[in-house]
Amino acid sequence: MAPTLDSGELAPALATRDLQNPTHTQQVTLGVIAAYVVGIAILWNVPYLRMVLWPFKMLVIAFHEFGHASTAILTGGKVKSISLDPNEGGVTHLSGGISAITLPAGYLGSSIIGAVLTLCGFNINASKIVSIALGVCFLLTLWWGKKDWLTILTILLAVALLVGCWFINHAEALRFVVLFIGVMSSLYSVWDICDDLILRKVNSSDASVFAKRYGGSSRCWGLIWSLISVMFMAAGIVVGLAAFSQSFEQQKEDAQHFIPT
Repeated sequence: MAPTLDSGELAPALATRDLQNPTHTQQVTLGVIAAYVVGIAILWNVPYLRMVLWPFKMLVIAFHEFGHASTAILTGGKVKSISLDPNEGGVTHLSGGISAITLPAGYLGSSIIGAVLTLCGFNINASKIVSIALGVCFLLTLWWGKKDWLTILTILLAVALLVGCWFINHAEALRFVVLFIGVMSSLYSVWDICDDLILRKVNSSDASVFAKRYGGSSRCWGLIWSLISVMFMAAGIVVGLAAFSQSFEQQKEDAQHFIPT
């Protein structure tokens, strides 16, 4: 006789089965995530081509600085100012707070946001919801970032891209844009720490400041934060696989009834 499962055992069993056997739509999404990882890594380091990432890098840097600012406030500190520069990186000037928490919170904060975006990138309606917040964040980066014409133009084009994707095949394209930003934000610590500590060795990074204050090697701390970021991204993917198993057709049908375009 085949073994039976009670109601308490059924849900975990179904979740395990879904993770072990992703649907065709989920397989496509996983393939896109892998392509994004490779593509962003290449664009990040190729002169001129890296300009493609400009508005998205501005947004991810904003996520990074928000991590510093929010944890400073939560630990009793104050935020004096935030500045963003896609070439030099962002700077958050703080007063007070617990630096042992605020320093790693930049990379880890952007990684958590990236994991949430990656999770939402598995579903059209979830992408619709989070894209509204993304649009607001893009405009906030314009407020804090450099006010040169190129920055203004590229960020406005990024906002236009989000809006335009709402009208492409019932916003199916939107989830791939959200997924792109999620992957970039999830792995920002990996690329940026590699850039600062291994390739350029010029700019002072959060990891180097943390090492000076609390001991250890900046590369060691950078590696630890990078591994944690990868774990956050993996968790977002796992939750996305477990939560959103609908096919492309089912998602488009659902999207026609949720903020339809």
